[in-house]
Amino acid sequence: MERPRKIVVIGGVAGGMSAATRLRRLDEKANIVVLERSGFVSYANCGLPYHLSETIEKRSLLILQNPVSLGERFNLDVRVRHEVVSIDRDAKTVTIYDRVWKVTYVEKYDFLVLSPGAAATMPQGPDSKWILAMRTVEDMDKAIAWLYPNPSSAIVLGGGFIGLEVAENLLKRGMSVTLINRGPQILKHLDPEMAVALTQRVRNSGVDLRVGRTVESFTRNSVTLDNGDVIEADVIFSAMGVQPEINLAVEAGLKIGANGGIWVDDHQRTSDPSIFAVGDAAEKIDAISGDERLATLAGLANRHGHSVANAIAGATTIPATPALGTSILSFDGMVAANVGWSEKSLRTAGRKMRIIHTHPSDHAAYYPGAQTMRLKLLVDPETDLILGAQGVGGNGVDKRIDVIATAMFAGVTASNLAQLELAYDPQHGSAKDPINMLGYVNRNIAEELTSVVEWHELETLRNDGALVVDVRTEGEHKYGHIPDSLNFPLDSLREHINELRGKNVIVYCQVGQRGHTSARLLAQEGIHVANLNGGYLTYKAGLASKEMK
Repeated sequence: MERPRKIVVIGGVAGGMSAATRLRRLDEKANIVVLERSGFVSYANCGLPYHLSETIEKRSLLILQNPVSLGERFNLDVRVRHEVVSIDRDAKTVTIYDRVWKVTYVEKYDFLVLSPGAAATMPQGPDSKWILAMRTVEDMDKAIAWLYPNPSSAIVLGGGFIGLEVAENLLKRGMSVTLINRGPQILKHLDPEMAVALTQRVRNSGVDLRVGRTVESFTRNSVTLDNGDVIEADVIFSAMGVQPEINLAVEAGLKIGANGGIWVDDHQRTSDPSIFAVGDAAEKIDAISGDERLATLAGLANRHGHSVANAIAGATTIPATPALGTSILSFDGMVAANVGWSEKSLRTAGRKMRIIHTHPSDHAAYYPGAQTMRLKLLVDPETDLILGAQGVGGNGVDKRIDVIATAMFAGVTASNLAQLELAYDPQHGSAKDPINMLGYVNRNIAEELTSVVEWHELETLRNDGALVVDVRTEGEHKYGHIPDSLNFPLDSLREHINELRGKNVIVYCQVGQRGHTSARLLAQEGIHVANLNGGYLTYKAGLASKEMK
C-alpha cells in the first residue's frame, strides 16, 4: 500500500491554516503537521487592537481554534511553540525546536508549506524591550498586562492601519494618545486630499498627531523627535509596519523576490517544486501592473492557502488571485477605504490616468440621516479600465469600494459602472447610486463632453492667465470661495457669456455637478472651459492637506 503523503505546514495562522484545512478536505489520508512558533493558532489577529478597549470584550472570541479542536475536526497534528530552525531541501526535512521541552528534532516532508508571516518593525536600542507591538496574541496579552493598573498616556509610532486602530482603542480606554508618523500623512495608501478628512477626525478626537516626524531616540517612557521635541508617556506602541519573515527561505536557498518576499509562481510554488509559500512572507502579483509586490492581507492569505492545497492534492487549480490591495479602516465613525493604485503611485510609475472626484450621499438626500462621502476613481484613459478607487466618509463607503473592487476583478470598465443595477430604496441608496454617478462622470470626461482640471493644477493654470468662475449661489460664494474667483451663479451664467468670450475659463461649484452643466453651456458658446474636478470641496481638502504637513 502506498504511503500517505506527509505535508508539513510552517505557520498556523491565516494562509498556513487555510492550506492545512483545505488539504484535509481534499485528502483524508494525508499526514498533515502544522508547526507554529507562538502559543496560538487560527486566531483573529486583525481583531487584536479592539480587545485593548474591550470593544471585543472576551479574549476567547479572538482565538478561533486550538490544537485540540483542529485535531478533532480535521485530524491535523498541530504543534504550538514548535519553531522550525532550518530546512534541508535535499533530505526533505525540517529541524524543529520544541520551545516547551527545549529539545530539537527532525521531521520529513513530501511537501512543505511556508507561512511564517511578517514580523513587526520595532525600534532598536537598549530600551526596545519596553516597546509594545500588536501582531500576535502574545503581543496583545503583554499590552493588556501593561495597561493594568490603568496608565494615563501612550505614544503610538506609525499612522497606518494598526497604528490608528491602536490609537482609537487607547482613546476608548480614556488615555491621552500621541501618534507619530514618519510620512507627511496618515494612511499613505490614500491621496492627500482624501486623507485630510480622516486626519481632521483623528485630531478632533483628541489624538496629538505629529506627521513628518521621526524618532531620534527613546527610553522606556519617552521619545525624542528629530525636531528636538521630547514626548513622555506611560506606554509606547510600535506600529511602524512589518517585514516578511524570510530567514528560513533564505537559508534554504529559495529564490527571494524583488520586494524582499519569498518568490512564488502563480500557484504559490517556490523555486523548489516541493515547497510552497503563502501569506505575508510570500510575494504577490499586483492586479494592476502584473509586477511582484508585497500585500499583508488576510483574505489573500486564505485564498492563496486554498490554491496551495489544490496544487498539492492534484485538484483543479486556479492561478492564485492577484492583489488589488483592497483595505478599509474606521476611526471614530469615519471610514477610509481603498482599492488598487492611488494617484500618487500612478504618477510615480508614469502612468496616464483619468481622475474622477465625487461627493455623494450614502442614500437619498431627502431621507433622514444621509451622510456625505468622498469618492475618487482612477481610470486608464486608453482602456477605460479602473486602476484604483478611494472612499472616505461614514455609512456606505464600504459597499461602494467593494462594488468597485468587484468591478476591477471582473474587468468592468469605468463607463459601465453607470450601467450597474444596484439595490435602491431611499434609506439605502439613490436612484443614481454613487457608483453609477462615477460611471456617468467618467463618460463625460472620456467622451470629451467636459474637460477637467485637478485641484493641484489650479494655481499653475491661473498663473498662465486662466479665469476662475464660481457658479454657485452668492450665499455659497460668501461662505467660502477660491481667492479672486468671479461669482457668476449658474442660473444667471448666460448673462455673463460675453464677459467670458476669448478667455480660458475654469468653472467650479461645490462638488462638480453644477460645474459640469456650466462647462457644457460655455463650451457650446465657443468658450474654452474646464471644470474643477470635485469642486470646491476637493479644492479645500487639497489645500488643507498641504497645511497639515
